Amino acid sequence: MDVPQLLEAASLLVPEEIATANDLTVSDIWEYLTQDEWEVAFGLLEELGGVRPLPLAFWEAMGTAAEQLRLERSAAWCHWRSYETRNGVIRADFTLRPAAEGRRRTPVPGPGILRPMWNIGNRTPTGDPVLNIARVWVERAPFLEPGGRAPVRLAPLTPDDWRHLVPGQVITMHEIRSVGGTAVVLEVQRPAPAPTA
Repeated sequence: MDVPQLLEAASLLVPEEIATANDLTVSDIWEYLTQDEWEVAFGLLEELGGVRPLPLAFWEAMGTAAEQLRLERSAAWCHWRSYETRNGVIRADFTLRPAAEGRRRTPVPGPGILRPMWNIGNRTPTGDPVLNIARVWVERAPFLEPGGRAPVRLAPLTPDDWRHLVPGQVITMHEIRSVGGTAVVLEVQRPAPAPTA
């Protein structure tokens, strides 16, 4: 499919009653599609996708459209949201240790590139901590400087190992054995059940 077809397909997956804080609806997006304003339509659809959870097909179509439009960060975001639709959402308030206190001297990249280990409370049969891997997406920022604090989203390598997390739980990030940062879980959403045929 080409970009207009992908955006039309995505827009058909958004319930008509959904509107943004600016009262933007799917009808408004169709106006931009008819005028071949694809990047504007894409941006508005992406905004509608944040109003409430949308189906996997929406995010897959949006990801492919973003790739064709060469919108790299938007494509990464849509693929991230596809992952969350399949596996659930984990958001946390993350504080990275200052450079003087930790090994990290460079910022954490924002769009889900870093895959550190996390102590989320899992243990081996002998009681030793198990470190679990999850990618980090820094919300509303291109990166997080050492010593900085920001809301983040986590994409676990093995989502089932993270199902026990609850809001308020403190977890620690490790890039080596020492703690590189601390996060307080803000939100845990389980994936929506797959539709039955």
